[in-house]
Amino acid sequence: MRLLSYSIDGKASFGIASKTGVIDLANKLTDVRDLSDLIEKDALSAAALFLTADDDHSYDDIIFERTIPRPGKIYCIGVNYGGRNAEYKDDSVEAPKPSVFVRFPASLTGHGQSLIRPPESPQLDYEGEIVVVIGKSGRRIPEAEAINHIAGLSLGNEGTIRDWVRHAKFNVTQGKNWESSGSMGPWMVTIDEIPDITNLHITTHVNGEPRQDDNTSSMAYSLAYQIAYLSTFCELEAGDIIYSGTPTGAGARFDPPKYLVPGDIVEVAVSEIGTLSNPVADEVS
Repeated sequence: MRLLSYSIDGKASFGIASKTGVIDLANKLTDVRDLSDLIEKDALSAAALFLTADDDHSYDDIIFERTIPRPGKIYCIGVNYGGRNAEYKDDSVEAPKPSVFVRFPASLTGHGQSLIRPPESPQLDYEGEIVVVIGKSGRRIPEAEAINHIAGLSLGNEGTIRDWVRHAKFNVTQGKNWESSGSMGPWMVTIDEIPDITNLHITTHVNGEPRQDDNTSSMAYSLAYQIAYLSTFCELEAGDIIYSGTPTGAGARFDPPKYLVPGDIVEVAVSEIGTLSNPVADEVS
């Protein structure tokens, strides 16, 4: 099942993404206010009852919003795919534990909406990622049980203002949280439809040019390990999300760098999930 958050005629809603359109759930599950609420109430089975219902909207009529509208926590894992340590000249030794930082919800927009380049910097960069949506809360979750805590997977562009992540040592927060600098979507695919989370092929294209290409099998820290590690120091709650790391090939690593400019189109794809696409635009004052 593919679940999405969207708006139509200025009104926010959520539903099932069918092959041909959107099955609205807000008018069917009247005690559920949005997709975050659906996950928090463990009500995915209630949503599944409407899988064969008629479409309420066409995709042309809606605006895709950030898939999880109210994530309690947004964790991001850094330097996680094979070869990424080599991109950091001052960090050639493989780290024994993952790099972790957090983002704020307003820094992420939805599928089809613009990634915003702020006037303070021309260094807007892309990072294609698989996003884990937590469906069952837990603390100190064993790796072997981690998959039982996943509601589903989505896609993300963990957009970054590169010069702002370098303002101080061990400090990336200010470069990762510019409004609408990143994205999430187009929907969440429930975990029962993902055959193998350890073997997902992810790609990122900019204007059709391949930039990133890797597989979760090359992760230094698997999705299951990330859940186990994060839940050790903080309870993972239903509706939390994890940006699980990006492959090599971000724009900053080219010579010269290939930062995003207005008019660019960034596409992040995993066949089992879909394609997240975003244009780039300058901030309008």
